[in-house]
Amino acid sequence: MIKNWTLDNKAKLVVEEIPYLKSAAVGIFIKVGSRHEPPQLSGGSHFIEHMLFKGTARRSAREIAESFEEIGGQLNAYTSKEHTCVYARTLDEHLPAGMDILFDMIFNSAFNERDFETEKGVVIEEINMYEDTPDDLIHDVFAQKMWQGHAMGLPILGTMETVSNFNRNQIFEHYQQNYVPANMVVAVAGNVDSQQIKDQVEYHLQGKTLNEVHLPHTTPQPSSPFTNMVVKDTEQVQICLGVPGISYFDERRFAQNIMNSILGGGLSSRLFQALREERGLAYSVYSSPSNYSDTGAFSIYVGTGPNKLNSFFETLHSELDKFTREGVTAEEVQRTQRLIKASMYMGLESVMNRMNRLGKSLMMYDRVVTVEEVMDRILAVNPEDIHKFANELLNPEQISLAAIGTEEALAAVENEFRRWWS
Repeated sequence: MIKNWTLDNKAKLVVEEIPYLKSAAVGIFIKVGSRHEPPQLSGGSHFIEHMLFKGTARRSAREIAESFEEIGGQLNAYTSKEHTCVYARTLDEHLPAGMDILFDMIFNSAFNERDFETEKGVVIEEINMYEDTPDDLIHDVFAQKMWQGHAMGLPILGTMETVSNFNRNQIFEHYQQNYVPANMVVAVAGNVDSQQIKDQVEYHLQGKTLNEVHLPHTTPQPSSPFTNMVVKDTEQVQICLGVPGISYFDERRFAQNIMNSILGGGLSSRLFQALREERGLAYSVYSSPSNYSDTGAFSIYVGTGPNKLNSFFETLHSELDKFTREGVTAEEVQRTQRLIKASMYMGLESVMNRMNRLGKSLMMYDRVVTVEEVMDRILAVNPEDIHKFANELLNPEQISLAAIGTEEALAAVENEFRRWWS
């Protein structure tokens, strides 16, 4: 049973009772991410996420960690371009204790000056680690150019320059302005009583500010088709080709999900089979959509050797051309629909997945979108829908390229790209 409320202080709460479990998960979703940061605070939302774990007036950083270990719980957080989430999983009997710690972190983080300076070094090392992982970095390289001049194009972690120059008072002010009930969705799933959870959440929110949050919001305009090359001494060339995509409000997102799975979303996908299994041109190859509230992107990633670039580009172009010309078969669509159905329903066996799904649904759509509703829309997609969408999305004149590799390899990448998409 799922219940949801808008509480008196404007926070939203959604609870799913699953009485046959022995665990529960809680997530607090704060509707602020990297896209809402001014340039000088790039990476600020992610930095705040780190500082939440550094201690409150009631608990030190060690005590936060030990408190969760004492109850056998798991505690974590993440930051995205449009929201931040702090979440935990515990045995059902320990959920009240876990929630007490979470809300203490959310509302009472101390932002001690010494801890603040220490954490700068931690985040800079995280940035260094990310920079040394080109198969992750390539997606930021692509986004940077796709949404150039807009915060959507900036890295969630920020840069070494912005993080080094963070001012404690500026970051703390950003935290105080945005970490308020009106900007939060609380999601709970597991062996819980809905009314008890509502009472506990209202207790923890009691006396908190009733201020509304007015985040800066400008819709990013995708750049004209581009190439963005980053020289690094790597054995492989990391390549990302992509096009502007759709928002998560777009009704075509259901066709997109099936299209992506058939094209490059799994082991049986056309790109995986053609590029890796049949020709051995890559170890890792996949396509993926990125959907946000007012924009999106669709990209294809591959890591390949410099000596395989000719064959890679020729094969990729051939597969995309065939995909847009001939479309997909009814059998491919039906197989993918069954795959998505299985994935969605098996995912419901995880209390964390249920909590995350509920929180995102309420945060994004302001209502609980049921699995059955999604599956009805997925099962209604036909090959003609995908063919039409693929031709709208994968327009050869709109394809852009980002790549990381040696100077010599990048020159070959650009030549091959121009050869097939000029």
